[in-house]
Amino acid sequence: MKKFWLFFLWLWCVAVQAQERPKVALVLGGGGAKGAATVGVLKYVEESGVPIDMVVGTSIGSIVGGLYALGYRSEQLDSLFRTQEWMDMFAGSLMGDSIVRPLRQLTGDRGRIDFDQLPIPFRCVAVDVKRLSEVVLSEGDLAQAMRASMAIPLVFKPVKMDGMMLVDGGVLNNLPVDVARGMGADVVIAVDLTVNKHKGETPSIFRPDQRKYQQNCRDADIYISPKLKGYGPQDFSPRKIAEMIVLGEKAGKAARKDLRKLKKRLTK
Repeated sequence: MKKFWLFFLWLWCVAVQAQERPKVALVLGGGGAKGAATVGVLKYVEESGVPIDMVVGTSIGSIVGGLYALGYRSEQLDSLFRTQEWMDMFAGSLMGDSIVRPLRQLTGDRGRIDFDQLPIPFRCVAVDVKRLSEVVLSEGDLAQAMRASMAIPLVFKPVKMDGMMLVDGGVLNNLPVDVARGMGADVVIAVDLTVNKHKGETPSIFRPDQRKYQQNCRDADIYISPKLKGYGPQDFSPRKIAEMIVLGEKAGKAARKDLRKLKKRLTK
């Protein structure tokens, strides 16, 4: 009987420690083809063993993030980014909806779901052009939500959803660290694909997204920004995708020390 109670006490202690562990969010910024660099970063996030409790993404970050929340890992995403079908899906979908079908093939036709019920809880950011307001998508058709989050104005058609007309979340929030905090994240690992960061500039009153972006950069606990100068959102060629994955790996490797420190902190 005594052994039983000791075992029960041990289980209780393990459960309490698990509950008290800080919650970690992975926040993935927008950037079109530059999302290939995110895949490279993820290799080192996974290597560190840091547990990811929630994922938030904008634009291409919502595509990578949604797949990651479903259970895809960096090795699979690496292979995906290098396929001709993946490149054609983005480069060949101007003004069309042909991207939704392959996204459904990747995510499964799940119908309307609560994104908290995915293997890792997920959010993606879009913008309702009717009200020019940020929209955080937490439920619905996953493939359609991911598509809405990356509906770059004048490139992809807006997505009609629940009375809203949704376009790319990067219009107002390209690095949604604040959304992760709102989900209860104690620690945020952010992957920023922005090249022109406007450092040192006072945000314009006409660009509220700049103020939010700069604040979100500061609010990330581990901020990872691959050096992507010379690469653009449209660079879906095999050569450039491969180069950007390598640049992401370099950025992830540079963050290895911070990631390992975080892992150690979480396992105390």
